[in-house]
Amino acid sequence: MRRKDREMPREFAEQVADKCEWAVLSLVEADGSPYCVPISIVREDGAVYFHTAKQGRKIDALRANPKVCMACVGDTKRAIHEFTTEFESAVLRGIAEEVTEEAEKQRVIRLLCEHHVPTHMDAFEEEVARSIPQTGVWKIRIQEMTGKRKKFGKDGKELKFGEMEE
Repeated sequence: MRRKDREMPREFAEQVADKCEWAVLSLVEADGSPYCVPISIVREDGAVYFHTAKQGRKIDALRANPKVCMACVGDTKRAIHEFTTEFESAVLRGIAEEVTEEAEKQRVIRLLCEHHVPTHMDAFEEEVARSIPQTGVWKIRIQEMTGKRKKFGKDGKELKFGEMEE
């Protein structure tokens, strides 16, 4: 990381991944072309999970090369009178693998739904029974995870690692 003054500990990166609405998954296709796609994620232990269709460009790329990189963006705030933005982000690298065991797929889909649509869990059982045959689930085993933050205090000065806003 070039800006070491903005580097945050892994625990911070995990928190950003946990709260992000979506992440951008970067892949390399079989012909070597880059490809990226936004996905909804949930993190558990040393892995990130996402659901997908069982076919398509993303699946072809994952099967051709399971090495992935993913960017998660947490809170952001545009400065009004300056040319800058407050942000927090996490970037992870890992190896993707398809989840094929039905019980694990259902568990992960439940985690995703609890994370992204917790107020609609009353319809979960019916919806998962209907959709699971055509739903793919993938797991990214995290090999590396970094976090970064730019944040200003009330005095307008950039907060450094370990400093908290009063």
